[in-house]
Amino acid sequence: MFCRYCTKNFPTKLNSFRKYSSAVKTTPIQVNGNNLRKEVLEYRHIYPEFLPDPKIEFRNALREKLERHDMLARRAIINIPEFYVGTIMAVESSDEHSPGKPHRFVGICIQRRGCGLRAEFILRNVIDHQGVEILYKLYDPSIQKIEILRLERRVDNELFYLRDALPEYSTFDPNMEVEILPEGSPIPINKTKVKLKPRPWLEKWERKNLWGIQDLELPEKYYEKAKKVATPWEKYDLMKEYMRTIPEEEQYEIYSEIEPKLQKLQVQGKKMKKRVFVRPMKLA
Repeated sequence: MFCRYCTKNFPTKLNSFRKYSSAVKTTPIQVNGNNLRKEVLEYRHIYPEFLPDPKIEFRNALREKLERHDMLARRAIINIPEFYVGTIMAVESSDEHSPGKPHRFVGICIQRRGCGLRAEFILRNVIDHQGVEILYKLYDPSIQKIEILRLERRVDNELFYLRDALPEYSTFDPNMEVEILPEGSPIPINKTKVKLKPRPWLEKWERKNLWGIQDLELPEKYYEKAKKVATPWEKYDLMKEYMRTIPEEEQYEIYSEIEPKLQKLQVQGKKMKKRVFVRPMKLA
C-alpha cells in the first residue's frame, strides 16, 4: 500500500534528485583513476600535511580548503623539499633578536606531525656535548630556507629515543655538504640500530615496539610488564583504524584538486638544483 502524498509527489522528487545528481562534478579520479591512485600513494608520504586531521572532531572542510590554498601560496615563495623522519636538514630562519642575520641550524628530523598550517617538525643535533632540539612550523613565514643535506628515512616513525642514545647518533657537522641523489633513485632507508645509554631513560622504550634500537638488555621482569600493558588487538579494531586514518576516496579528492599546482612546484624545484651525484667532502 502506497501513501497518496508520496505517490503524488514522486515524479517531482525524482526530477529534483536527477537534477541534483547531474550537478555533481566528476573528479579526475573517475577519468584517470589508475594514474591518480599511484600518485596519491606518493603524495600522502611527501605531502602528508595536505590531508585533514585524523581526528574527526577537529575537521572543518572550509578551513582545510583555505589552508591548502595558503600552503600552496607559501610553497610558491619558498622551496619546501621532500623530507622524512631521519633526514638530515639545514633550516635558515630569521631571528627577532638579531635582525638581518638568519639563524642556521643543522640536525636530523626526529618527528614530523600536524596537518594544514599546523604542520611542524623537530630537528636534533648535539652541539658542545649538549643535545639541542628546535621545533619548526613548516609554513612559518620566518623560515627563509630549507635545505636537505642527506635525504633518507628511518624504520621508525619517531626518533625520540635519540635523546637517550649515545651522542654520536645525533651529532652532525654544521658545515656538512649536500648529498644529492641521482635522478629517479629510491629514497634510502637507514636501518641503523641505535645503542641506548644505561637507564634511567626518558621513556619506557621496551614498550614502544621499536625497530631502530639495539637490544636493551633489560631483566625479564621489564618485558613481562610490557606484555601486560600491550594492546595487540588494536590492529584488528576496524572502527578505530578508520577513525585515525583518511579514506582513499577523500585523499583522491584532495590531491586531484591540488595536483596541477604541486606538479608545477616540483618542476620549479628541479630547475633550481642540479640532479647529479656530488660526493661530499665533509660528512657527519
